[in-house]
Amino acid sequence: MIISKTPFRVSFFGGGTDLPDWYLENGGQVLSSAIDKYCYISCRYLPPFFQHKYRIVYSLIENVQHYSEIKHPSVKAILEELKCDQGLEIHHDGDLPARSGLGSSSSFTVGLLNSIYALKGKYKSSEELGDEAIHVEQNIIKENVGSQDQLAVAHGGLNHIVFNADGTHAVKPMVVSSERIHHLQENLMLFFTGISRTASEIEKKKIENINNRVQELREIYSHVDDAIKILNSGSGFLDDFGLLLDETWKLKKILSDGVSTEYIDEIYKVAKNAGAIGGKLLGAGGGGFILFYVPKEKQKIVKEKLNKLIYVPFSFEREGSRIVYYKPDKVNGKVSGVS
Repeated sequence: MIISKTPFRVSFFGGGTDLPDWYLENGGQVLSSAIDKYCYISCRYLPPFFQHKYRIVYSLIENVQHYSEIKHPSVKAILEELKCDQGLEIHHDGDLPARSGLGSSSSFTVGLLNSIYALKGKYKSSEELGDEAIHVEQNIIKENVGSQDQLAVAHGGLNHIVFNADGTHAVKPMVVSSERIHHLQENLMLFFTGISRTASEIEKKKIENINNRVQELREIYSHVDDAIKILNSGSGFLDDFGLLLDETWKLKKILSDGVSTEYIDEIYKVAKNAGAIGGKLLGAGGGGFILFYVPKEKQKIVKEKLNKLIYVPFSFEREGSRIVYYKPDKVNGKVSGVS
């Protein structure tokens, strides 16, 4: 049996410029961090004693004879891509709900790739896992998704990710003092709005509207540079980070009418009136988790005012997807898996 552990992520700035329809013409960049909330994928070869050959357990349970019958798009695509003809049992567990803006779909894809390769006795680097997850999601499943989540969760850490017009990318770890990183973490608050949504549908609207939002996307792109300057300023006020989140949220809402709702706008208004300097809905928009920058002395009142939402404390995570458990499986009397 193999168990992989893959972090979720929060994206601070640059979202939208990681869409291929944008960066293949203009270049793109994002600033994001993995967090200490995880997707776990356990995978083992299935003994030949069951009526089914593949068993997939997530919010549903699928028992099928061939991977072509699997309904879960990522599982089906990966098993077909990797030609997994030997019976498998795959279980998914997550610390946070799916379709919530924290890159959970990409965490699943990266984690499953990592598990399957480990089960086959193959090591894949963070770069390879991220690239292959992008290929699976964009080219095989053909989802309307960007390219930041797959790289963020595969690599882990706080990163400046650059997307070049020639299709290449670079993941650049941020070199910031531990004291400043700690200060940033202390001022961030994460809440669940209670709404799950399908990112691909919202991103599709953004893609269709890209040519009409060139100026906004260029400003969103520039906010990444501004945020990096703030983090690297040493002793400068981090509150400027919160102000910049507020500016990027205003721009993000313009990208598509599906990004925000009256309900989300009211949450944002209440938080700001209670002391939040800025924030943004994470992921494509429409629901999921909302992140706020709130000075410590204001956090109690913000929690009280948003007491109908679930507050989720978190920390940054340095590591990306990794194998945390391995035990060789014996199938038909032979040991299978990593040597």
